[in-house]
Amino acid sequence: MSDRELYCDTCEGVQPFEAPPCVDGHGADCPELACVSCGAAVLIATVSLPPTRPTARPHPHPHPHRHAA
Repeated sequence: MSDRELYCDTCEGVQPFEAPPCVDGHGADCPELACVSCGAAVLIATVSLPPTRPTARPHPHPHPHRHAA
């Protein structure tokens, strides 16, 4: 089990949180944590995005210059 100190909304303060036994196979990296004091659960979500590539912007078409007659 991994211990972390996080803010618990129910306890209204920083409390130790631990990962309960994970049935999904995450082991110590389980995103579910429970407050040791009150049992409130939190989910630690990590986001992994692929690197973005700059999109090609269309070049503005040059307007023909008009000359006075």
